[in-house]
Order: sequence, then C-alpha cells, then structure tokens
Amino acid sequence: MAVSVPANMSVFLGFLVGLVLVGLVSSAKFDELFQPSWALDHFAHEGELLKLKLDNFSGAGFQSKSKYMFGKVSIQIKLVEGDSAGTVTAFYMSSDGPTHNEFDFEFLGNTTGEPYTVQTNVYVNGVGNREQRLNLWFDPTTDFHTYSLFWNQRQVVFMVDETPIRVHTNMEHKGLPFPKDQAMGVYSSIWNADDWATQGGRVKTDWSHAPFFASYKNFEIDACECPVSLASADNAKKCSSSAEKRYWWDEPTLSELNLHQSHQLMWVRAKHMVYDYCSDTARFPVIPVECEHHRH
Repeated sequence: MAVSVPANMSVFLGFLVGLVLVGLVSSAKFDELFQPSWALDHFAHEGELLKLKLDNFSGAGFQSKSKYMFGKVSIQIKLVEGDSAGTVTAFYMSSDGPTHNEFDFEFLGNTTGEPYTVQTNVYVNGVGNREQRLNLWFDPTTDFHTYSLFWNQRQVVFMVDETPIRVHTNMEHKGLPFPKDQAMGVYSSIWNADDWATQGGRVKTDWSHAPFFASYKNFEIDACECPVSLASADNAKKCSSSAEKRYWWDEPTLSELNLHQSHQLMWVRAKHMVYDYCSDTARFPVIPVECEHHRH
C-alpha cells in the first residue's frame, strides 16, 4: 500500500538520508575527536571540561585525530580570565605543507578591563596576510561561547555564537585560488606571544598572574572525514555532492549568507571591527584583489 508523505516531511527525510550518507563525525567528547599535540602535563580534565594551562615553562595544544574537508567545526571556549595580556588562545583548521590552507581564530589577551580582541586570518596555498580584528560584544572570560568554522566549496564562514563575523568567498572566477582541495586538521593551543599580541607587544605577560587557563567543552565536528591513504583529489571528490549522494553543506541555501546573517555580519563589521587588512594602505598600497570584489 502506498503511503503519501507530506512535502515538508519528504524534504526532512531527504535531509536525514543526506546526513547518513555524509559519514559525519560528531561528538561532545574530547578523546573521541582530539589528542594532545604537546605539553600533556599542561592538560587538566574535569569531567567533560578540558583546561589548557600556560605558565612560564610552556603552553599546550591539541589536534584532531582525523582530517576533514567541508562541513562545520565548533568548540565552546571560556578564555583566560583577568589580566590575560601577552597570551594567545588559538582555534584553527589547517592542512599540511608549505602551500597549506588555514582558517584561524586567535584570541588576543589584554589587561584587566580591556576588551578581548579576536584576530582572524585565512591562508590559501601558503599565503596569509589577511588579518581582521574585532572586539567581542561580550566578556568571553565569564562563560563559554561557541566558536565555529563552516566551510564548503563556495565560502568559509567564521562564527561566534552562530553570528557570522567573517566570510571568505570563492572568487575563482576572478582568478583567485580558493581552499577546496586539501583536507584540514582541527587545532587549538594556548601560548605566550607578548612580543606582538597585546597593543603591538607594548604590554608584556605578567607571570605573577600565572598559570593562565583556557577552558573547553562540547567539541563538535560535522564534516567529511578524509582517510590519510587517499590523495587530495580523491578526497575532494569523496567529499563533494554527486548524483549518488548529497552533503548538507552543498545545499544551495548554504552557498552564501542568508539575509539575516548578512545583516549580522554588517553589524559586526560596523560596530566591532577594529582592523581590516583590506583598509591597510600602508601594508597594501595596491588593494588586494579579493578586497575589491568581496561583498563582505
């Protein structure tokens, strides 16, 4: 007997099937997705909570056990409290090698009472120098907030609590390379960078306030996992939609920001951005090509 399915239900069921086909990885447990990459003695586990410690001996870092291509990665972080000047906490995705691709969140500590600055950067084929900085609209040291990277073949979106703060759009039609052929690992670390992090290096780390802690929970990766054995071209094919499979990140509605997200990004840029490489004529007397064409 045939059973009719409402149109909206069939779309929902199709979405579920798509998720099954993705072979997605998603977990809230650190050990299932990540492993320490250095300074294991500077890790502290408190139930589902992970803390990374920075003292005058060492910082610490971790990395994903697998590499991924396209999808979304999210981590909830509570940043260093109090006088965090000189410290940097980073959350980023990166591939390997001299022509690597990389999407960076770097949280630059500051003296007590001053706003935390978030620096983002995008590397394509080993070339970065695309820094943007903004001051967060909340205190990121008093509670956990969600920091996310969304990546498909059309755009890379940096998000804070689901609010887009930066978009890097595919402009291959303008002759610009776009990061879509290298699987990327997921990384986070805390370290001392008082030679540049706070007010251009003028304010140094006050080690009398050490140790400094960054806290993490709710690790989520909803992305295409790439076997190490596959060549990059094969991974790109494996992680792209085809007639046989549809990945959620390839849905047409995700090829660009929706209207609400575009308004959110405009608000962030207007109210909270404090530096944009596209406006730095001292560094770039000739405006970078992507800045001329970028809508955001």
